[in-house]
Amino acid sequence: MKEKIEKAVLVGIQQQGEGSESLQELQDLVRTVGAEVQKVFVQRIRKINPSTYIGKGKVDEILQYIKENDVDIVIIDESLSPGQESNLQTIFELPVLDRTAVILDIFAQHAHTKEGSLQVELAQLHYRLPRLVGSKKYLSRLGGGIGTQGPGETQLEVDRRRIRERIGHIKEELSQVRQHRELHRKKRQEVPLPVISLIGYTNAGKSTLLNHLCKKDVVRAEDKLFATLDPTTRRIILPNKQPILVTDTVGFIKKLPYHLVEAFKATFEEIGESDLLIHVIDGSHPLFAEQAETVLKVLEEMKFFHKPILHVYNKFDLFQGDRERFLKNPKLFPSLLISAEKNINLDELLLKIQDMLPHIAEEITLVLPLDEKAQKTRAFISEYGKILEERVENEELHIKACVLKKAAEYLRTRPLQQKKN
Repeated sequence: MKEKIEKAVLVGIQQQGEGSESLQELQDLVRTVGAEVQKVFVQRIRKINPSTYIGKGKVDEILQYIKENDVDIVIIDESLSPGQESNLQTIFELPVLDRTAVILDIFAQHAHTKEGSLQVELAQLHYRLPRLVGSKKYLSRLGGGIGTQGPGETQLEVDRRRIRERIGHIKEELSQVRQHRELHRKKRQEVPLPVISLIGYTNAGKSTLLNHLCKKDVVRAEDKLFATLDPTTRRIILPNKQPILVTDTVGFIKKLPYHLVEAFKATFEEIGESDLLIHVIDGSHPLFAEQAETVLKVLEEMKFFHKPILHVYNKFDLFQGDRERFLKNPKLFPSLLISAEKNINLDELLLKIQDMLPHIAEEITLVLPLDEKAQKTRAFISEYGKILEERVENEELHIKACVLKKAAEYLRTRPLQQKKN
């Protein structure tokens, strides 16, 4: 039996000086979770109504529309307090969700790893705990609709004690999962390859780019918001034969809900360990500049703004007007025009990455006895850097080399072990 498509009424909030881009994005979010946008209302307000967020006149207008039309759910493009949500549900006699609930629902659909699923469930439970009172009768009407992904209806209807117990259990599980992931990360760090993260606004084309760089479909790439949630890392080879690791991360979004900070933790950890960031921008989007600004703001808040960044304008085959104007933005420099889908300028992108990697390298001088270890060290340097000078003196091998900072640290602190076949 085919599931009923929920019909949603959206309410956008515009304060003085604001545009409508957030409301357009909310429509995309709602369509991503499979609902149909029936009607869009816009509330221009100077002061938030503490009881219902929106003004009484707009509430009456929406209520009249609900009485005259087939509506399943009302969605507000802001974060509502539990009281505001409950009051609106009482008035409309329908489920009322805010922007946070919709984004949480999308994350629940797209979390495929155990850690991702646990993180999203934890965020949902924290969000829903204060909303249990007065919301149960409307949750029961939703069935499998928006806002019920993840923990599910049954979990939401248990008492507060049971939910707090579940939150505690999830935190314990996450701690164990993260310890396991940390072991994997340490093992990966033993091979000092450069790590590059693809970052950007949601649906900018990061997954498509990684797939084309790898020349295979390793990440789900869809024309949907948040099609990728869990970080994925793959090894690729640069034109100079140097291997690097490239990580596809979850997309950013405006008005990132507080409850999703934990769900972004895995992504932020990957970004924090990266040597180079590739900021993928959907240059065909009419609000690409605002989206890019959102990403830069998040990087600054997370204290990652000091990392080398290459800004890449994707989908440039769809650009309108002067393409060169994109390259003149001083805040987004250095930059490059590409099309991941059409495989345009990706070779140039790899060369650009290759050129930027020396900025994360350093010179190192080693004095080694002439034995098997010296030969292995020399081979190691050739793989992860470049030998600048070498000479044999007093039965010792003197090497001056330029290697990646990670490789330099590795050479200084760890003896090279012979690789097993």
